[in-house]
Amino acid sequence: MDAASNALSYDAILWLSFAAAFLFGLIGQRTHFCTMGAISDIVNMQDWSRMRQWLLAIAVAILGSAALHALGLIDLDKSLYRGANFTWLAYIVGGLTFGIGMVLASGCGSKTLIRVGGGNLKSLVVMLVLAISAYVTMRGILAVFRVNVLEQAVITLDGGQDLPNLLEVALGLAPGTALALCALVLGGGLLVFVLARRDFWTLDNLLAGLGTGLLVVACWYVSGHLGYLPEDPETLEEAFIATNSGRMESLTFVAPQAYTMELLMFWSDASRKVTFAIASVLGVICGSAAYALGTRSFRWEGFRDAEDTANHLIGAVLMGFGGVTAMGCSVGQGITGISTLALGSLLTFAAIVLGGWLALKYQYWRLMNSEA
Repeated sequence: MDAASNALSYDAILWLSFAAAFLFGLIGQRTHFCTMGAISDIVNMQDWSRMRQWLLAIAVAILGSAALHALGLIDLDKSLYRGANFTWLAYIVGGLTFGIGMVLASGCGSKTLIRVGGGNLKSLVVMLVLAISAYVTMRGILAVFRVNVLEQAVITLDGGQDLPNLLEVALGLAPGTALALCALVLGGGLLVFVLARRDFWTLDNLLAGLGTGLLVVACWYVSGHLGYLPEDPETLEEAFIATNSGRMESLTFVAPQAYTMELLMFWSDASRKVTFAIASVLGVICGSAAYALGTRSFRWEGFRDAEDTANHLIGAVLMGFGGVTAMGCSVGQGITGISTLALGSLLTFAAIVLGGWLALKYQYWRLMNSEA
């Protein structure tokens, strides 16, 4: 039996990624799941419903991912998030700029794709500008600043930056015990907090939280188990089928938009291929469009005026820069990254929330002063 016999084909991995993202887009369009909206609802209306959706998704993703890891079906250490380099300044700056950007652009990276599927032309412009900004931050002029300035502020943590590893080192716990303790305390604690309010128990709230969390776990399984090659027949090295990073991946929505634009620009280059991340971008748009068309809620929507246009363009640039700098967006770090129990993901999550809160407070201050 050869090394590739236990892994699915390249095309199968792509279709499974597309299917999971399709469901994500459908759920997002139906339930109005939105991380920026979650912060906005708290700031403007003291309504925690959508924040509880987000926290429920995090809880389910943590518990599900930890279970897959404990069963030996995936290895979370092979993800991008658990690296030994804790680039704290990049996490903070990237998270803050992303949080501010998503408010200006009326939604985060995933919400942008969902709105594109629903006919929002503003979000289509945001998607294109975000993709350019992300690509420039990955490989262009902003990459120089990111690498030479922000990522120079680094703390190297032996064994990785994940909480279980830190507990192992600090308390001398066994790896399995440390993982179970972290997952149960953080994931279980969030689950209790979210479900303690009975008025949260509506179909849309549970579908948004449970559905999103389970889809993150499902994507880890697809990429990290079904797409895992212990030894690639061509390179004779460990590999994960169809991933841009060469590591196991799950749902995230900033760098994948840059990869999608890159593929479209260099389509004639035979070395360029549709990847797990690109398939997820297309899946979200298609899933959202399918629900919008099926429910007759598809609507064309354009910019209101020049200021609205400027806000969305600036927001798109900030999200592209911030998402790459922080190694993920409000879903990529705020759910997927946290599911690995990585310290950097928790810091980025806090920075995104703070950035969103500051931007919303600024918008409210401007509104009050303009009416005075």
